[in-house]
Amino acid sequence: MLVNALYRHPIKSHGREAIEDVRLTAGRTMPWDRVWAVIHDATKFDASQPEWASCQNFVIGSRTPGLAGIWATLNEDERRVTLTHQDLEPLTFLPDDHVDVPRFLAWVAPLCPAGRSIPKNIVTAPDRGMTDSAYPSVSIMNMASHAAVADALGQPITKERWRGNIWLEDVAPWAEFGWIGRELQIGTAVLRVREPIKRCMVTNTNPVSGVRDIGTLDVLNSVFGHQDFGVYAEVIQSGDLSLGDKAQVI
Repeated sequence: MLVNALYRHPIKSHGREAIEDVRLTAGRTMPWDRVWAVIHDATKFDASQPEWASCQNFVIGSRTPGLAGIWATLNEDERRVTLTHQDLEPLTFLPDDHVDVPRFLAWVAPLCPAGRSIPKNIVTAPDRGMTDSAYPSVSIMNMASHAAVADALGQPITKERWRGNIWLEDVAPWAEFGWIGRELQIGTAVLRVREPIKRCMVTNTNPVSGVRDIGTLDVLNSVFGHQDFGVYAEVIQSGDLSLGDKAQVI
């Protein structure tokens, strides 16, 4: 198996960024992945004691499909994020700066449908990305499984709609479900695969236009008998990985 692609999502549900290499740290999420999250009126998040919170506390793509069309670029040194969307002018801002956040809120407002959760602020938790899992996870995807879903749909789809971190190629379709409870070495990092990822409505959404255009969930259920795609894993040994690196079950 080889590493086909790497992605991080600096602001949860608000843009993805393709990268070429990364250093994973044991017990941590992927660096700069879901570092920030956008809260709404009904959020239960204590800013005075910030910690991980579940996805319903945030503005996410399953309820706000237009967000799926956002792409991100992160300047790590400055903690500055640039967001782009085909229907909006690019925005560069500082998510940690309370003076700058209103610019983001105004920028994202046209993508948020009336009657849904309205973005109110951006939050972060120390040393922890806001993954959907309650434990610090890294998501692993299989290019062959992606191709199998596209074949079942009868049309090509881009892999960005799955919002994965690590993409592997040269492995059989759905082989990743056989890795649960086992360990993978990817580059020099080692990860323990924990569970399959049950998918939500955001996978039905085009990652360019932000429009729900394909019944991905229907095909997963009707053709493959489950609603899962990809697996969650924990980093158990720190290490480096890059595009083209080898991966193996150990």
